[in-house]
Amino acid sequence: MNAVSAEPIRTARLTLVPLTAEHAGPMAAVLGDPALHAFTGGSPLDADALRARYERWIAGPADPAVSWCNWVIRLEEADCLTGTVQATITAGAAPGGRSALAEVAWVVGTKWQGQDIATEAARALVEWLGQRGAGAVVAHIHPDHRASAAVAAAAGLRPTGRLSDGEQVWSTVPDR
Repeated sequence: MNAVSAEPIRTARLTLVPLTAEHAGPMAAVLGDPALHAFTGGSPLDADALRARYERWIAGPADPAVSWCNWVIRLEEADCLTGTVQATITAGAAPGGRSALAEVAWVVGTKWQGQDIATEAARALVEWLGQRGAGAVVAHIHPDHRASAAVAAAAGLRPTGRLSDGEQVWSTVPDR
């Protein structure tokens, strides 16, 4: 799996739209609830800070073996942004060293939680990564974050029993 770039991913209700700096304004509102940081720490960013972060992400990592892919989640019927999904893809890092390892994350704004948006987006992302040769997909989830654990399970990840920085490691491959 060589360098990977985000491209639109469509599901029954959603489009995962490749992130641009112009998404910062609307996403500052979507991600503005401090409750979204209960498990991850930090606090909401304003539009300017979010724009700066998005510009760094879009520029990509210095390591050519690593790709950063980021999307905003658009709920088509409401024509609105509802959250984000992301994948950090490292070539040759999956078990056995022949395929890529993808580390994924998701967040859905408080207003849209409980509507299976994160589940639908995460499933689509894991499938997209598999179609591009990811040998393993991994997520790091706070042990008390039951909603994210349910999303991970629905997307085909299983808890590994390992902790990393206090978070449970979930993987599509049992030994990761």
